[in-house]
Amino acid sequence: MAGFGNIRKGRREAVDKLGFNEGGDCPRCGGEAQPSTMNGYLNCVGCQHEWKDADYVEESNDIEIPTYHQDSEQIEEFKREVESGSLAGVLGIDSDLTKGQEESLTRLEDKWMSGMQGHFNTATEERKPLMISFDDEDNLVSTEVAALTVVANGFDGGEEIRLEYPGRGTEFYCFNVDDPLGWRKGRSAEDTARSICNSINSNSDLVFASLEGVRITFELRHDELKPESLVLFVDDPGGTDIVAEKNGIILDARNLQDFNDYRNIVELVLEDGIISPSEDQLLWSMRQQLGIDDAYHVQMVLEIYGEDTLKECTGCGKMAKLYTEYAAWYCQGCEEWC
Repeated sequence: MAGFGNIRKGRREAVDKLGFNEGGDCPRCGGEAQPSTMNGYLNCVGCQHEWKDADYVEESNDIEIPTYHQDSEQIEEFKREVESGSLAGVLGIDSDLTKGQEESLTRLEDKWMSGMQGHFNTATEERKPLMISFDDEDNLVSTEVAALTVVANGFDGGEEIRLEYPGRGTEFYCFNVDDPLGWRKGRSAEDTARSICNSINSNSDLVFASLEGVRITFELRHDELKPESLVLFVDDPGGTDIVAEKNGIILDARNLQDFNDYRNIVELVLEDGIISPSEDQLLWSMRQQLGIDDAYHVQMVLEIYGEDTLKECTGCGKMAKLYTEYAAWYCQGCEEWC
């Protein structure tokens, strides 16, 4: 019959392959045996059948269990290798540390662990696990540039947070759940602080926010940004629900007591020699609180920073120059007094 030749040929090959040969090694077909890929087994050259090798003797290798003394010797050997190479004196290998150096290492460890906590959105941000800076004596310097604290949870509307940097503009965050840059009021002050922190981390191009209870701390997002130029402003028209802090100074007009408090704020504002729009509003509200006139304010600015003090124009964003004879700033771009 036509068409069945290949089937018959395949059957004959199967019979030949599976047929038993007298005197062979394979228990299935009597074929020749060869070593298998598994220890203690043999493999048939013909049918590839595998069976256990009756003559196989397993070799027993005694495993030496490591001891404490062996571990100590390896550690000491590692120390000798590092001390003799380019990594000498790192990782605490130098045992002759002063008390100050030991304290610095302890603070470094604490800072490292806190930096790994990750109070940021990993899906949208690429943040380094830790940003560390040191002073001239190799002591750790805090990377915190400003902070917010939710002191009460009685938000009734109108509360606003501004993050500002000269030449880069202003970021506005307000108490409004319908606003993409807004935050919601939680069941507690901690929940509200968490909502503010998440909103800033999701939208800010200036800072990273980290949450510690009701306190939100900020670190600069880019290395080229200067801490003294970052402006943090809080507009809280009702009761005091949230306060801003920079360099340990509370940035709230209601917190002022006398002219010295106002001078401290002016010195803080003039660290970079620029008065931003939010800083200008903050200083104005403080002058209203203490009854300070504009002429006295300009005189204080001149004493602290001098005639080179600039003011960022609210109209065009350019820098306005101070004219001492008029005790005011003039923007050349807008041709208006600031």
